[in-house]
Parts: sequence; C-alpha cells; structure tokens
Amino acid sequence: MSKVVVRQPHGLSTTDAQKRMGSFQEMMGKYGVSANWSGSKATLKGVGVGGSIEIHEKEVVVTVKLGMMAKAIGVDPVRLQASIEKRLRAAFEK
Repeated sequence: MSKVVVRQPHGLSTTDAQKRMGSFQEMMGKYGVSANWSGSKATLKGVGVGGSIEIHEKEVVVTVKLGMMAKAIGVDPVRLQASIEKRLRAAFEK
C-alpha cells in the first residue's frame, strides 16, 4: 500500500480552512472519492483509496492510502501527490 501525505499551511480559522476544502473535495469526487466529515477531520473513501483530511490550527494534512486496486489501474503516487499539492495551494491562495 502506498501512502501520500501532503501538508498545506494556512492562517485561517479551522472553520474557514474547512470551507476552503470545497474545491478539493469536488476534485476528489470526480474520481469517486468521498469525504465524510466529523468536526475538523474527514475520512476519505473510494475504490482502492482511503485516507483522511485533518484541519489543524496552522495546517491541513491530507493523507491518501492507495490500495491494490488503485495500483492496478495505474495511479502513480508521485503524480497524485503533485496534484494534491497543486489543488490545496490553489484553494488556500484565494
């Protein structure tokens, strides 16, 4: 199982940071990955993919775990990490 961890610093309240995650969640939804929120933490679930989003006081941490199914369809962890970094940076530069 491959694991991708991306940290995005922010200077917002946790509530505002969670609101900024909307566009990121939309992107994940296009790939069949849903986020189930409980407070400032979300569990990510999809076919061959799991993980979490954690919103802390000064950073957001996205962890994606790629299972065998994701590897079988050719998900590249390096490209996935770059894509997540780009999307989070865009969400928090607004």
